[in-house]
Amino acid sequence: MRRALVIGNSDGIGLALTRRLLDEGWTVRGLSRSDSPLSHASYSHVRGDVVTAAIPSDPVDLCVYAAGVGELLDLGDLAAQTRAIEVNLLGAARTVEAVVPAMVAAGSGHLVGLSSLADVVISADAPGYAASKAGLTAYLLGLRAALRPHGVAVTAVRFGFVDTKMAKGASRPLMIAVDEAVEVLMRGIRRRPAVISYPRRVSAAARLIRLSARATLR
Repeated sequence: MRRALVIGNSDGIGLALTRRLLDEGWTVRGLSRSDSPLSHASYSHVRGDVVTAAIPSDPVDLCVYAAGVGELLDLGDLAAQTRAIEVNLLGAARTVEAVVPAMVAAGSGHLVGLSSLADVVISADAPGYAASKAGLTAYLLGLRAALRPHGVAVTAVRFGFVDTKMAKGASRPLMIAVDEAVEVLMRGIRRRPAVISYPRRVSAAARLIRLSARATLR
């Protein structure tokens, strides 16, 4: 019996991934701020905020951190930028704290975090989001190096624009469908690479944007 914990799965990528895992015979527990629309014999749900709720620490074979928020910068509401850092980075760290010890004890497991291609961007439009994703990617890659000798794999998934409520802004180049994102995730769950960057054309563009931003800041 394969067991998974999916954090942030009441909609978007997390929900679609949960459905796919259930279809493939996994037993799944989810956690999100909202109730789950799922009803399945192999599914259980915890409602809570990743920043404050108790993260389930039962042993699992797979943990996917799919929770994420992000708002465009409003200088009258800087709390929204703080919230992005809390959910996207600190919530992920709290999840690691809860699930990784059991994986280490078992000598196996796979931790997957949904970061973003924005992790290389210096963003005046959404600085909290970009900063949180940069921190998340760095944390996941550091954990991968630390946990590999203990039999635990870690994967950072860096998507561009995906057709969910998180896709904000007037320009959303090469946006992919949720189902395509789930296919990419499932390949990653099977192969356990260190990093998945998708689509690659957006990844290259993000690096160029970072170089341009650095030049502007000098």
